[in-house]
Amino acid sequence: MGNNNKTTIRSEILLLAESALVGILAGLFAVLYRYLLTWAESGLGFVLDQIRGNIFSILLWFAALLIMGCAVGFLMRWEGMAAGSGIPQVAGELKGQLDPCWWRVLIAKIAGGTVSIFGGLSLGREGPSIQLGAMAAKGYSRFRGHSKSDELIYISCGAGAGLAAAFNAPFAGVLFVLEELHHAFDRRLLTASMIAAVFADFVSKMFFGQAAVFSYQTTTIPLNQYWLLLLFGVIVGLAGAGYNYVMVHVQKFYQSLKKIPGELRIASAFLIAGVLGLWLPQVLAGGHSMVLLLEKGHPALSFMVLLLTVKFIFSSISFGSGAPGGIFFPLLVLGSYIGAIYGDIVLSVLPVSEDIWVQFIILGMAGLFASITRASLTGVVLITEMTGNMHRLLDIAVVCIISYAVANILKSEPIYDSLLDNILARQKKET
Repeated sequence: MGNNNKTTIRSEILLLAESALVGILAGLFAVLYRYLLTWAESGLGFVLDQIRGNIFSILLWFAALLIMGCAVGFLMRWEGMAAGSGIPQVAGELKGQLDPCWWRVLIAKIAGGTVSIFGGLSLGREGPSIQLGAMAAKGYSRFRGHSKSDELIYISCGAGAGLAAAFNAPFAGVLFVLEELHHAFDRRLLTASMIAAVFADFVSKMFFGQAAVFSYQTTTIPLNQYWLLLLFGVIVGLAGAGYNYVMVHVQKFYQSLKKIPGELRIASAFLIAGVLGLWLPQVLAGGHSMVLLLEKGHPALSFMVLLLTVKFIFSSISFGSGAPGGIFFPLLVLGSYIGAIYGDIVLSVLPVSEDIWVQFIILGMAGLFASITRASLTGVVLITEMTGNMHRLLDIAVVCIISYAVANILKSEPIYDSLLDNILARQKKET
């Protein structure tokens, strides 16, 4: 009995130590990817500034976009598991349905994601960071010769660590593993994923600092105005269900174009990005330009509606084309604009404080995330960590619960479940 206890203690200590190593490794890959995407987005802005007004330069840029799109398409043909967000692939592996090659995914995701952002596609870094963390953990586990059950634990830890590093949100990373990937709370997994997420977050903050991702100053919503939150929860619940429907069907539409090579399907999204770069560059890439517009001022209602509409359409095209990149950050941007538009309308018809406008921006991000992913607890914690504001928990929880319930009533399947089903169905047709 004594020897068994000592063996158990040693195995638990080893699990915790290796979870920390996995967190550091996942954090480094997330940091690398974040740096590359920052460079790519800056490079995109520089190119657009240089070519504007010069027809010859514009034609050269469109030729470059066509080449980049085909190059990314080639990478996705070489390693199909690197396409899209990466979160459904991780969930599929944890369920024993998929077994991607970890090193090929790392190469294709990093290279393809960087080129996609340089080309202007409306994709996020967070889903890819989760997959990169998971694949880095899988590589480490294979190197150490772990059993399959232990490997799955480390893959889970790497996934949560990737989210923690991407958003500076360690608690959200842990909850994402438990609520979204495993749909269960396990003490051993909770401890291991927490250690990995904390170490990954520490690595990220060493490079990018400790500032919150969003710098919004919020106010308190009086209790007698909580009916505004209930109504808003219904709106973002409906929006989330609509988002899921469109995203899944646009992806299926692209996949149905069998006669068009995959390289050209992805290249078409790059060419659309070229047009938008000349007309409405704010909607390109993840959406940081749109975030800055809300942080630094109060855009006109008509302009916010335009940005929301175009961003949504372009995000569905970018993701549906099969390019490597996530929907995580773009959907938060969409949620923030739904909240900003709702807040604008409320201000125009009701005698409420103007400070409430910013509050609805934050509530829009949380509510849309909850209705799309059906991970309401993760949504509450994620937005709280990303804004660095612990005082709005009740407001955020109310909107998340209502939006979650509305999406459930409409029988809208969680987006990552739908995307995983799509991957498995496509694989079944190909075999």
